[in-house]
This record gives sequence, C-alpha cells and structure tokens, in this order.
Amino acid sequence: MIKDITKNKFHPDYAIPPGATLKELLKEREIKQKEFAKRVGLSPKTISEIVTGKAPITYETALLFERVLDIPAHFWIRREMFYRETLARLEKKEDLKKWEKWAKQFPVAAMKKLNLISSNTGINIVEEILRFFSIAEPQQWEIIWNKWQPQFRKSQTFKTDKYALSVWLRWGELKAKEINCSPFSKSKLKKILHQIRSLSRDTDPNIFIPKLQKLAASAGIAIIFIPELPKIRVSGATWWVSSKKAVIQLSLRYKTNDHLWFTFFHEIGHILLHGKKFARVEFAGEKAGDKIEKEANEFASELLIPYNEYENFIKSKKFDEKSIIHGVIQLL
Repeated sequence: MIKDITKNKFHPDYAIPPGATLKELLKEREIKQKEFAKRVGLSPKTISEIVTGKAPITYETALLFERVLDIPAHFWIRREMFYRETLARLEKKEDLKKWEKWAKQFPVAAMKKLNLISSNTGINIVEEILRFFSIAEPQQWEIIWNKWQPQFRKSQTFKTDKYALSVWLRWGELKAKEINCSPFSKSKLKKILHQIRSLSRDTDPNIFIPKLQKLAASAGIAIIFIPELPKIRVSGATWWVSSKKAVIQLSLRYKTNDHLWFTFFHEIGHILLHGKKFARVEFAGEKAGDKIEKEANEFASELLIPYNEYENFIKSKKFDEKSIIHGVIQLL
C-alpha cells in the first residue's frame, strides 16, 4: 500500500530559485559571475538568468557546476525541481482562489468534524475537497456528479443537497474499498438470509454489526455505515463497485433497530430483485412511489415478518408483552 507522502508535507508560500544558492556560494568563494561563466563555458547572460530563476538548471548544466564547484549535480537538480514545483503550486493556488465559493457549498463544518478534511478556511478547503474526491480540478466534480446522478432515484419529497450527498456517497466509496469480499453470489446470499435475519435479535450493534458485515462479505456485499450529513435526509443506498461486489450503505438516521433492519433488507431486496446495474439512494420518510420500491418493501416485510404469520398473530388477539416477545422469538 502506498503511504500518504503528502501528509504533513511543508509547502512554502514563496519560491527561492537555486540560483540564489549559487549566488551566495560564488560570493563566499569570491568568484565573479563573469569568471564563473567562463569556467563552466556558458554566457554571462545565462548565468545571470540562472541566478534570478529565469533560466533553469538543466542536467547538463548541473554536471558542469559539479566539475567547477565540486558540489554533486543532484544537489542542483533537486533544488531546480523543488523550485519549479513550488512555482507551479503557487500558480495553481492562485487559480484555486476563484473556487473558494464553490468549496463552501459542501458541508465543510461537518466534514471537518468527521475528519474528512482538516481545514475550514480559504483555498485549503478547495485543495482538501479535491483530494477527498481524488480529482485535479473543481470542474471534474461536475463530471463525477453527472455520472452519479442518473444512477440514483431523485427524491420526490425532499430537496436534497447534491454537494452533501456527493460527499456521503464518496465517503461510502472509500469505506467500501476497505472491505474485502468474496465474489458476489446470489445463491450464497439467499442461503445466509435467515442467518442474517437471526442477528436482528441482538440489540448490541457492537456485536451484530461485525457479524452482519462478515456474513454479507461472504456473499460479495460490503456493508458500510456512513453517518448522515446535513440536508440529505438519506437512510440508505445500494450500488455496485463491480459485477463482483455490491455495496449497501446505511446512514443510521433513526438509530433504531427496526429502521436499521427494514432498511437493510430493503436494500437486499434491490440486490436480489433488480440486477447488477441497479443503484438507488433511499430518502428517509419517503413513501414507495414506484414498482421497484414497492417490491423492495414487500421483500423486506415478508422476510422480517411473513404476512401469514402476522395475520395469525392478529387473529390470536393476544397483544400482551409476553405474547409479542414469544411471537418474535418464534419468527426468528
């Protein structure tokens, strides 16, 4: 795994040409620039431009400097590279200033609180958001969003903040990469459904969540829990990394077991019923408005509490706590 070599890296807001070092060195050795130019076989103008940073120190020039000054060529090459990199970085920073307003459309405060970014001011926000999405320029975010957007059903009830939603989905994408899964198997998933369903008896998420993730991963599904971000009102999402790996992304918006398990099995319904090209975001509080959503709801309902069992329970007219608990245990 490649280490993050950019983390804690110092990037100065000024650029010092390697020629400044050359100038100091010549002064220290009491060598005039014209004399030095003769020794290395370059024109005084070229040396002057190297000193001011107008002309670069090439590999060939560095070798000439090494012979005359007895300082390794790589010393001059590294300084030249760092200088040019710093110039380019400073120039790009100037370009990014015009994107500060764009960056503020993202849930910056929430992202910082969740350690997705470390800054909340100036062009540093722009830089960090670009790194978060792994894009070079803000324009690329629009390209990514335009590819994502058609994949997910738009909410008919709520106006969702697309910038916050894109962060939530991207965060899920990063987390999904961390989960190793077996290749997706529909038959394997069907076999473990009731085993997963039995986990709903456990009320401690520290116990049932790792078990749930392990079982799902064995069938090729990465289960990830990503906190809800402001203005998205999302409860879950289903999407595919590839034909061999599906993702169920849950927000735990309501923080209750009944909502968690119904949402989970609703997403499982999408995976089993609607194919590998299917992707959808579920918005909290939104009624099932199309056939696909109704099918997923019916799948989750039937799996958790089969309709016949529910009807029999109602007919029994025993609604005391003991009967309810006994009925649930029998189902699970």
